[in-house]
Amino acid sequence: MIVAEVIRDKRDGLTLSEPVIRELMQRYTVGELPDYQMAALLMAIYWRGLDADELGVWTDAMLHSGDVFVFPNRANTVDKHSTGGVGDKISIPLAPLVAACGVSVPMISGRGLGHTGGTLDKLESIPGFRTDLSPDAFVKAVNDIGVSMIGQTESIVPADRKLYALRDVTATVDSIPLIAASIMSKKLAEGIGGLVLDVKVGSGAFMKTLPQAQKLARTLVDIGTKANVKTVALLTSMFQPIGWSVGNALEVRESIEVLQGRGPADTVDLVENLGAQMLVLGGAAVDEDDGKSKIRQAIKSGAGLEKFAKMVAVHGGDAKVAQNPDLLPHVSDTFDVVAPRDGFVTSVDSAQVGYAGLVLGGGRLRKEDQIDPAVGLRIHTRLGVKVSKGQSLVTIYHRDGKGLQDAVNRVLQAYEISDVAPEFAPLIVDKVF
Repeated sequence: MIVAEVIRDKRDGLTLSEPVIRELMQRYTVGELPDYQMAALLMAIYWRGLDADELGVWTDAMLHSGDVFVFPNRANTVDKHSTGGVGDKISIPLAPLVAACGVSVPMISGRGLGHTGGTLDKLESIPGFRTDLSPDAFVKAVNDIGVSMIGQTESIVPADRKLYALRDVTATVDSIPLIAASIMSKKLAEGIGGLVLDVKVGSGAFMKTLPQAQKLARTLVDIGTKANVKTVALLTSMFQPIGWSVGNALEVRESIEVLQGRGPADTVDLVENLGAQMLVLGGAAVDEDDGKSKIRQAIKSGAGLEKFAKMVAVHGGDAKVAQNPDLLPHVSDTFDVVAPRDGFVTSVDSAQVGYAGLVLGGGRLRKEDQIDPAVGLRIHTRLGVKVSKGQSLVTIYHRDGKGLQDAVNRVLQAYEISDVAPEFAPLIVDKVF
């Protein structure tokens, strides 16, 4: 194979054959294909795309660049993936609740990316919690208690590790085929029989418009279905932060509140809807209504909270946080951002709220930055709420003023207040299956 000819073919809009794609991926993974040639190919794909057959092979080749987990009851093993949002802590209460209802959840999660938080960073705010379990320990946890949440290991989809780093520095991140292949290769490596996708759309999401989100959802679902994994996507609103909290320990606290039966309505609603889809795919519910009922019962009975505590313990964390969230990291320094005028909250730029948490130290501005798990924001007002001048919109939890003024400015920029109440977009925007 002459790689320059392959690059030229894709540049000119031709279709790449299965043997060519597989050889390219194999050679790149082991270091036989240089970055400069793969970068040129990625840019050609960015402009020309991949058709359904090419994308299926590309994803499968990435998937089999490393180890693939095998679980004894694949049909009863289901995961969930979110494309990322502000305040999106849904996986933390969702996974143990689904496991408590009888469906196994092996979840490989990610870290914060840009203005969106990462599930791994949130879990690591629990004292002692380890997200770097070995593959054997991960499989054992799923088999023993039904749930485990880890990060991508060195042996899982190594091609994606290399490709993502290269895309990040070659302006080829925001390509739907490349995004889809990156997501699905990691999810399919979990050995699951079903997958529920939470595709965010709105100001706080990577997909800002409904057509963009629908296109990504359709692409993801088609890849999963072609790989013999039952796949469904819910398109959910990201026009305001999810729940009350933005920040790692604060979001874990809110997740525990959901499991205790007293979480915010939108967070609970997403957990119920996504959980219902997972139970249907895993064969533990006959339909969505039955699934929602089972999730509600797992909250009411305390079974989900108990499963969460067991998961924390298996991961080396302090399981007592399930009953006492005050054991989570916290700061005493707070600042209230208040409404500058009377009126209705008509718009919230969720990305600005996310960046406010980032500049406080709750995320990484550089790869080597250390995260402060305690800082973040507590949100008091939602879209459509009528506020008075001087009323608290957001409480900022900061450490000794670090990033405070920048965070305050971003929150003030994020909130739009006017005299007319806004129209509401539904929380669940669409479903693709």
